[in-house]
Amino acid sequence: MRTNSAENEQKLFLTADSQGGYFTAKQAGSAGYYNRLRHYHVEKGHWLSVDRGIYRLRNYPSFEREDLIRWSLWSVNREGNPQIAFSHHTAMAFHQLGDIMPAKIHFIAPPGFRKKISGGCVVHRAKLSPEEMERHEGFFVTTPFRTLFDAYIYGFEPDQLQKSVLDAYKRGFIPGFKIKSAKTAGGSSPPPPGMTDFISYLEGVIAVYRNDAAHGKK
Repeated sequence: MRTNSAENEQKLFLTADSQGGYFTAKQAGSAGYYNRLRHYHVEKGHWLSVDRGIYRLRNYPSFEREDLIRWSLWSVNREGNPQIAFSHHTAMAFHQLGDIMPAKIHFIAPPGFRKKISGGCVVHRAKLSPEEMERHEGFFVTTPFRTLFDAYIYGFEPDQLQKSVLDAYKRGFIPGFKIKSAKTAGGSSPPPPGMTDFISYLEGVIAVYRNDAAHGKK
């Protein structure tokens, strides 16, 4: 029994360690901690119950974006897989593009997402491809390129969007091949609505920046 307990503890820790110290009731059950044991560890103060079916190891070091981890775990489906990717304003701030300070959490959920959304979130409906998301510690966020596309479609303030594009370009987030591949996305299928205009906008902003840089302008 002692060996099983140690193995269960190690298994749960490995799961929690990949998610900033957080884990779901389903993940705890997979590690051998069922209802009675979960209640026991919460009562003893080993675990913190932070939301319905979501726990945190009490002594795990603090993580910078624990709010994103909690929302991601909240979104899991019956198989235990997160259904959302943080996007728009939240992704812009995460990637440090522009000077965005979002008041609410923005994320993209699949069209069939049915969970009740609180007032602190803005949900956008779309089906993302794996190439449009990045996995971080306990959550997914849209790539810089997809984030800028969403910001363009959403109608970000022009000066802020331009600054964000240039921030991304200077940091290598918008290589030429990415623009070219976006133009031909889907092969014979048409590009996503708005993508053609977005690419033209990107090329225009980058062309002006490169011309100014060539002539010594800031």
